[in-house]
Amino acid sequence: MNRVVPRDRRTLAQIATSYALLLPSLIGVGVFLLVPIAVVLWLSLHSWNLLGPIEFTGLDNWRSVLTDRQFGHSILVTLALTALVVPAQTVLGFAVAALLARRGRGGTVLRVVYALPWMCAPVAVGVVWQWILAPTDGALNALLGRRIEWLSDTAVALPAVAVVIVWMNVGYVALFFVAGIRAIPGEILDAGALDGATGWRRIRWLILPLLRPTMFFVLATGVLSAFQTFDTVYALTKGGPDHHTDVVAMRMYSEAFQAAQPGRAAVMAVVVFAVMVVITVVQHRYFRDRTSYEY
Repeated sequence: MNRVVPRDRRTLAQIATSYALLLPSLIGVGVFLLVPIAVVLWLSLHSWNLLGPIEFTGLDNWRSVLTDRQFGHSILVTLALTALVVPAQTVLGFAVAALLARRGRGGTVLRVVYALPWMCAPVAVGVVWQWILAPTDGALNALLGRRIEWLSDTAVALPAVAVVIVWMNVGYVALFFVAGIRAIPGEILDAGALDGATGWRRIRWLILPLLRPTMFFVLATGVLSAFQTFDTVYALTKGGPDHHTDVVAMRMYSEAFQAAQPGRAAVMAVVVFAVMVVITVVQHRYFRDRTSYEY
């Protein structure tokens, strides 16, 4: 005879199995996410020059950072870069996706080609674009037939960096929009066509509303990525000219490794983390009541 296992014991066994399967992921989250956050919070309350002993300083680092005009300037530069990059890469990514979503020969190859800049190392991309934007023998100035200081002119340095970042990310954004467009049932598009939804009307009233889950993901990750931009800025301008591209990640690097003040850099990291959480929550609240996850 088969032994009947009580329901409570079966439930406990299922719960234990579930947690056992989740354990590797939970360990990864704890080691690579929660522990670093705890270390940064702890370090923000201490003073350390990377060589000598660590000393507890309480809220001194917080007071110095929150009253530091240079850090405030870096936040504004990062917000400006985000405002330049995220809308541009979203619009261009959707435009590219509208072309790539058409089924036909060569679609897979084109998707790989568009995604190649995003897969390349940002520092390597920055070196290539340094040559393209060089004032004397750069490819772009040679094409225009005039000398423009793309990376050393305070008026155009930040837009030039934004263009490079957008160029890198458009293909990546387009891949998500392609997946979203192809997930829309053909019956809905056919019904819209019968009602006269063609061309721009089809995009405005059918495709864009049904792409809101994808749009939320693209915008949220785009903002987070823009706030963490470091490699490209470091390779192109190193925060110059005159701190006009001194994004907050660049400021944290300077504080931690050039000024040997990791405590202040930790405070900056916590502040940036809080700003990103607020922005993500605002985006989530905006899309929550405007998004349908079922067609």
